[in-house]
Amino acid sequence: MMIKGGAVYIMTNKHHTVFYTGVTSDLNSRVFEHQTKLYPNSFTAKYNINKLVYYEGFHSIEEAIDREKQVKKYRREKKIALIESINPQWIDLYDSLE
Repeated sequence: MMIKGGAVYIMTNKHHTVFYTGVTSDLNSRVFEHQTKLYPNSFTAKYNINKLVYYEGFHSIEEAIDREKQVKKYRREKKIALIESINPQWIDLYDSLE
């Protein structure tokens, strides 16, 4: 997806009841780690968060970290609006990643 840079992403569970907002320099690998529960004691493993519903790419990891801090402060309603602005059907975007 990006050579040097980063991405902010939001993942959820099957019923869209729990959100996880993260930042990474390798979105493909990071989402795969969540989906396969590489870290079985993690928040995402505990709540079966394995569906990528939103992401934004950035030129630098610093920009991505700044954006992640912003998004993490959002209330649930604002996160839902953000997700639905690019993914109104709430489909899993993992398969569409390059």
